[in-house]
Amino acid sequence: MNTHFRSSAVVLLSGGLDSATVLAIAKQQGYLCYALSFDYGQRHAVELAAAKRIVKFMGVKKHLIFSLPLDAIGGSALTDPALVVPTTLQDENNPEDSIPATYVPARNLIFLSIALAWAESLNIDTIFIGVNVIDYSGYPDCRLGFINAFREIAKLATRSGIQQKKISIKTPLISMRKSEIIECGTKLGIDYSLTVSCYQANDEGKACGVCDACRFRQQGFKEAGIADPTCYY
Repeated sequence: MNTHFRSSAVVLLSGGLDSATVLAIAKQQGYLCYALSFDYGQRHAVELAAAKRIVKFMGVKKHLIFSLPLDAIGGSALTDPALVVPTTLQDENNPEDSIPATYVPARNLIFLSIALAWAESLNIDTIFIGVNVIDYSGYPDCRLGFINAFREIAKLATRSGIQQKKISIKTPLISMRKSEIIECGTKLGIDYSLTVSCYQANDEGKACGVCDACRFRQQGFKEAGIADPTCYY
């Protein structure tokens, strides 16, 4: 069991740009990091390979890849190959105020619950997650209201909460533009070529360039004035 209660954190790490930046921020703030990734039946395994690269590049205390077959539930273009990933060519059928087909039902609720359980078992009181409400696809579980509600759940559903040990859910990216995230990560020394953000990357990790994740990533690098290291197919 980790005994450094005030200096350790569980960091959710998908292998994408945002989560890599969050890991860098946590390390910069002096936390000993435990990275948590999920093999949840997503379309491709390259993001997990990216998570492993990021962990090797940045260093963590432990990297746990948790198997969670959300593809058995379905309901998302990220877990059901029969559903089409929305692209720039399909925007007229996906208005901005709708929740896109890439939304995975209750994903962040489930992921944060696992992170909370792991943190409590390690006697850790801090969790980092890279949710964002500015340049994102409109997922309901990326909003501050959800995060605040989960903070209350953490108090009620855990031994730590009952014993009045505050469990902190940190969201350093929540109000940042993608360009600001990229600028922050670049200053912290992140090699973004190691990351994979694309919803439908190929087996080599090359990105499609037309899904929501790719568009926000491209826009972010352009606005930041930083060369995009992403390989596209």
